[in-house]
Amino acid sequence: MNDRISLRLVLSLLLLDVMRPLVVIAGGDHGVAVRSPHPGPEVADTPSVRIEGPVRVPPALALAEVYVPGIALDRYLVSEKLDGVRGYWDGQRLLTRGGHVIQAPSWFTADFPALPLDGELWMGRGTFERLSGTVRRLEPDAVAWQAVRFMVFDLPAHPGDFETRLALLRGLVQANPNPALGLVEQMKVSDHTALMEMLDQVVAAGGEGLMLHRRDAVYRAGRSADRLKVKPYLEGDARVIAHLPGRGRHVGRMGSLLVEESDGTRFQLGTGFTDAQRDAPPLIGEVVTFKFHGRTVHGKPRFASFLGVVETF
Repeated sequence: MNDRISLRLVLSLLLLDVMRPLVVIAGGDHGVAVRSPHPGPEVADTPSVRIEGPVRVPPALALAEVYVPGIALDRYLVSEKLDGVRGYWDGQRLLTRGGHVIQAPSWFTADFPALPLDGELWMGRGTFERLSGTVRRLEPDAVAWQAVRFMVFDLPAHPGDFETRLALLRGLVQANPNPALGLVEQMKVSDHTALMEMLDQVVAAGGEGLMLHRRDAVYRAGRSADRLKVKPYLEGDARVIAHLPGRGRHVGRMGSLLVEESDGTRFQLGTGFTDAQRDAPPLIGEVVTFKFHGRTVHGKPRFASFLGVVETF
């Protein structure tokens, strides 16, 4: 939290120059892009300003599409979708989805295999905010990290299909002496009805949803139907364009976000925030995730509600 507040103060000073709407700050292994509001209908594109720091290369991760009923579920294995922070172990370092080095205590990654692992840093259901704060710290909090586990679900460098990779991964985790390393268990599911029953059970217990992994798929980077996320609602991402002032009991703090999807659709996102999030809202330029229930005739999300900031730090 202190790191975020300090960063916010620096960004506030930089954003005084409204003629430079894009500022990229990179210091050490951490960086963030911010875009200031523009008085016109569009935000002008201008060269970015970069303030020292190494070039980072995000890991080439496999990403999920959204499950649509009608597929052959016997070709997939299913697991709980953990509400954590995506992590990538490159054999030596623990990285975020955005390519930043995670400053975990040395004992946390001790004895991790010397080969790439794809997984999720996790504290348990309903702990995402605490986990995110722990993972973001430049100086690791050893006490907080004791509650974290790296729950792995794939071997990105292995050429075999998912079932082959899963069997090898299970053996690696079982033989590893570090209790911080865990395995995301996979199960078979017979049909859509059984999948929905499993989803209801997970959500009722405080879980986020399910993940489907195609059994015969090789590991490939990018978004594909090899992985499908199953949730009780639709989900989307949008970039923050502006903070809109609150009214009523939210006077003096953020009331809603003006956001823009990748196809240019703009709308206001005003529900789903805690008071603390309204006091310290997502930064302009950050990408946020929201849930919604279908779209209007104009293509805007219906009943959109904030879920969180996309963790690409």
